[in-house]
Amino acid sequence: MSFSSFKLHPKITAGVKALGYETPTPIQVQAIPPVLAGKDVMGLAMTGTGKTAAFVLPILERLLPGPRGKVRSLIIAPTRELAEQTHVSIGELGRNTHLKSCTIYGGVGLNPQIQKLRAGVDIVVACPGRLLDHLNQKTINLASLEVLVLDEADRMFDMGFLPDIRRIIKQVPVKRQTLMFSATMPDDIRKLTREVLHDPVTVKIGHTAPASTVSHAIYPVEQHLKTALLMELLKQTDTESILIFTRTKHRAKRLGEQLERAGYKAASLQGNLSQNKRQDALDGFRKGSYQILVATDIAARGIDVLSISHVINYDMPDTTDAYTHRIGRTGRAAKTGDAFTFVSPEDESLVWSIEAVLGEEIERRMLKDFDYKKSAPARNAEFVRSPREPQRSRTQPTRAPTSAHTDSGARPQTRPTQPSRGAAPGTGAVVWSSSGRRRYR
Repeated sequence: MSFSSFKLHPKITAGVKALGYETPTPIQVQAIPPVLAGKDVMGLAMTGTGKTAAFVLPILERLLPGPRGKVRSLIIAPTRELAEQTHVSIGELGRNTHLKSCTIYGGVGLNPQIQKLRAGVDIVVACPGRLLDHLNQKTINLASLEVLVLDEADRMFDMGFLPDIRRIIKQVPVKRQTLMFSATMPDDIRKLTREVLHDPVTVKIGHTAPASTVSHAIYPVEQHLKTALLMELLKQTDTESILIFTRTKHRAKRLGEQLERAGYKAASLQGNLSQNKRQDALDGFRKGSYQILVATDIAARGIDVLSISHVINYDMPDTTDAYTHRIGRTGRAAKTGDAFTFVSPEDESLVWSIEAVLGEEIERRMLKDFDYKKSAPARNAEFVRSPREPQRSRTQPTRAPTSAHTDSGARPQTRPTQPSRGAAPGTGAVVWSSSGRRRYR
């Protein structure tokens, strides 16, 4: 099957050909016809399955013959990165249509967005929070809206955006076409589907098993040896571009810094970055100026880079779905990829769940000449935050000690030290056999 079977307008077909697309993906094969027919669609598809084109192409086809300069399609995305990538896809696929799109998200100035909206756009790609700001200030008019898209609905639920989505839906025309795409279908998303979709066509693609083009391997390792193992693994592995996942944004930042100090072209992608720095990290990773990108699950959502050769789970994901999302970034566009996962003893139960999804046992690997027996430090300070400088209020003078709280008798109010999440085991009672399986002393 080819894209010509969809009978798209020649101007849109030209955009498809310019990108080198020849054969539609399964989600495009199943979703594009009902969307073109004006049906509401519920699409269940992972990242990397081609779902963006599955709704962008029919939207372009629908909007092409109509009036210009009014917001006729609204695409809501959970992250700035995904919004930008969708905007880029619209520009590339619709390069010959002269349809205009713009992005709306927080972290950047409001006025430039207002100016673009006033100049007239046909498609808006927005994150929920900033879109509500525009709606509240009446700087966007959705009265002419024909198509509403909720992209990665499950991630919007994870990020707490569902109340915002419901507020937005109350302000769009009742008569519209609605498309929803999600990788998973938790109860809240199922309920939202019933609320916003009318007699939808459900399309389900690649929902459970990861891509067959990905090779999986597990590296058993204690928590305190992860960074040393990563450095050694990078030396021994022929890699092109690597996406590394950590559990927290603080750890992503620190690990990115450690890799830079070790001489790697590395950057981190996490929630504390300014929009300019986030975009620089993404653009640099796409262009190859950064070989390694360290990210959290939420920050990495929407990364669309075809040439990722390796995904490394520095920290184990929380669920099998999260594992599938992560490794879906490699082994794409008919290429092969590798997914390496560092597994500590406490993670093994999730490994069994992942193996059940894959339908096979994942290979356990041990690096030669790596010291797996090195004991944990008394306190694992690798990712501990630096202490904050003590600050004195400018408005309140320093008080002299009173009889009740003298210098000698005052009790210091210190917070008890808490071990960081994923701190190293203290005893080392668990050891790994040569095959990588866990055993006990």
